[in-house]
Amino acid sequence: MAVIGLISDTHGYLDPKVAEHFAHCDQIWHMGDIGDEIILKTLNEIKPTIAVFGNIDSKEIQWNLEENEVIDLEGLRFLLRHIVGMPPKYNKVTKRLISEHKINVLICGHSHQKCVIKDQENGIIFINPGAAGKQGFHKERYVMIMTVENKKIVNLEQIKLGKR
Repeated sequence: MAVIGLISDTHGYLDPKVAEHFAHCDQIWHMGDIGDEIILKTLNEIKPTIAVFGNIDSKEIQWNLEENEVIDLEGLRFLLRHIVGMPPKYNKVTKRLISEHKINVLICGHSHQKCVIKDQENGIIFINPGAAGKQGFHKERYVMIMTVENKKIVNLEQIKLGKR
């Protein structure tokens, strides 16, 4: 069993409650638009963190991270990417990566809208944890905690951090 904290679109702001929520996680995955390198440093102090860069991230952040991460965990293959489109209509790169890597679960950011969809057309689960930061058009800030066990997501908790 693995417990993963999902976060995206911090835009340079990390709510202090994130440390408490993610304390029992095995890892943290950040889906881009980090906004400041101190965010990744702080997340790594909580738990080991895997992150992809987003469209607002500085060149320094982009040099140190990948645009895509493919992770095998508990018999599932995950794709982490910031901008993907919306199910079932993904951008060309995302479509290629889903097919090429035989992805089971796509986790993204960018839209600032929390979303979990079973994408029947592409045979995957689509997850966007929502925006955790204060910049953007969202009204509420969210993170998620995902529990994966034996080829299944057995729990996906949506945690409201508060108003933007």
